[in-house]
Amino acid sequence: MSEESGYSPSFKRPSEIMRMRRKRARSEAFSSSPSGDTSGTEQGASSPSSCVRPFSPGPLFFNNHTRSGGGVKRRNPFANIENRHSPRKKCLLFDDDGQKAESSTAREGDFHNRDDLAFSELMSKVEDMGRQEKHKQQKVFSLSEDDSLFEETEEDVKAPLPKSPQAISRLSIAAPLCTEYPADWSLKTRLLFTSSLSLSWSEQPKAQEEASGLSQHCRAQFSTWPHNLQEPKSCTELRCAFQQSLIYWQHPSLSWVPLFPRINAERRFTGTSAPWAQDAELQQGLMSEWSASLSSLYSLLKTRLCPYFYVCSYQFTVLFRAAGLASSGSINALVSPTTRGLREAMKAEGIKFSLPLVEERTTSREQQNHCDEERQQKNSCDHKDDEYCSDDREADDDDDADGGGSLSWLKEMGVQDKIKKPDSIQLCKDGRAVNVDRKPESVVYVEGPDTFTLINFLINCKSVVAAAGSQAGLPPTILAPVAFRGAAMHSLKARCVNVKSQVGSDYQNISSMEITGPILPSSLHAITTLLRPAQKGNFSATLYTHAPTAILNILGTKQQGASGPVDVSTFGLNPASIQQLMQPSCLGKTALTQITMNNYSYTWKK
Repeated sequence: MSEESGYSPSFKRPSEIMRMRRKRARSEAFSSSPSGDTSGTEQGASSPSSCVRPFSPGPLFFNNHTRSGGGVKRRNPFANIENRHSPRKKCLLFDDDGQKAESSTAREGDFHNRDDLAFSELMSKVEDMGRQEKHKQQKVFSLSEDDSLFEETEEDVKAPLPKSPQAISRLSIAAPLCTEYPADWSLKTRLLFTSSLSLSWSEQPKAQEEASGLSQHCRAQFSTWPHNLQEPKSCTELRCAFQQSLIYWQHPSLSWVPLFPRINAERRFTGTSAPWAQDAELQQGLMSEWSASLSSLYSLLKTRLCPYFYVCSYQFTVLFRAAGLASSGSINALVSPTTRGLREAMKAEGIKFSLPLVEERTTSREQQNHCDEERQQKNSCDHKDDEYCSDDREADDDDDADGGGSLSWLKEMGVQDKIKKPDSIQLCKDGRAVNVDRKPESVVYVEGPDTFTLINFLINCKSVVAAAGSQAGLPPTILAPVAFRGAAMHSLKARCVNVKSQVGSDYQNISSMEITGPILPSSLHAITTLLRPAQKGNFSATLYTHAPTAILNILGTKQQGASGPVDVSTFGLNPASIQQLMQPSCLGKTALTQITMNNYSYTWKK
């Protein structure tokens, strides 16, 4: 290995390196003279040692192609056997025309050679070699140390492969553009938007802008604005549309009483004036107005003039949706949470409903039991003792299922015939029914004409109104995105604050906007649609969900797609919001907690 030409397997000491530098300097000074140049050329043409290896591993070069002094570049003292071989540097690539060729060894020689004449001669030789290789129809050659030849296929040469991992990531790992987030049917109590751009354009509207927003909402008119906004604060159409997106309708409306949320909100009602609590006539008047409002709103829903509405009681929440929304072909309703007493009362009224989560769990359990039975049949017992054990276990299970195991003491006393044996199967069903009370699994799904029966049930059922406590005598709260009989117009409260957030070692100005109130699904979508052009496609939102309504994102067991196209122009909302609400929800039992838009692409968290 040490005798191999052009290779030094050992390191040099500093004293030897300095001696070699001085020697090379003297040789370069000697070769700079005309006589030295001529002698060097003649010697390089005749001496067999004229073929030397350059600084980096590669093919052998001649002295007349080395640097302009005739001197030979010193050998790499750090080279070893493993890193001498570099096929990428020794690969000659030619194009289809054969006129242009590129060689890494030529580039290496260009780096070390400063003589223009020698470089031109080298390139001419490379072009001649390219023409010869074209006639042989060989595209790629690689020359190794032992003069072995490797040939690449034509498909590999023609394939436009990227040259770096960065290029691969940019080409093949491109993030898809998501222009919409899934529909969320839960009610929100608070929204917090943050952006690096200012959100001050959304606050302190002018009197004309506020009036225009209210008028457009009542007339179901939607203005257009340029998608490339330079200054959102000076865009009147954008500010009017923002005021329009904050409006919702509510019944009853009592300015001194917070009527949302109603579940587990006794502390919010404590200390407030409730003149209807002890006045039966006042309670009857409130319920009469409430019943008229609910009937009117259901008529709007049935004629596709209202997309959806909520009925918020002190015990449960009901969501009514028009046909075509949430991938349903008919009017449907979701009630959550429920109790066994409420479900029995609904059955007594003739309301047909289903428990989607309970049925899903039962189906999965039956499938699991079926799989277990098949597995047990395959693994039958080989010994009699095992058979006896299995028979005893089955007998015990039958006794437990029939309730005989728990009443065996009656037989010992001799009074088993005098006492009626209870129906254990019914007890088991009742136990399962009680276990899901007031839980998300107790959600009830009603569809089709049964929703009208559900409306009558809510009007006539006395359990929808609290009989005692801070909410006694107060009818449930009705929330809707459009106007209906007896409803009052309300607006969500928006407030903007500019804060400084620490990013690394620097502080960055962050603009935040807080929106509070009963935030409906259409309002959330309308606000995010406005923030998209105003914030140049970059903002984030934190969503605070009313927990009992998160289960309203499930799909009913009987839901089917709409039979035909749905006319969304009569709903009174932005067509883009209706299109989102028409899609089936994919959130299941959860709700959105965060929405982020980056470069006009949505990401979200549940």
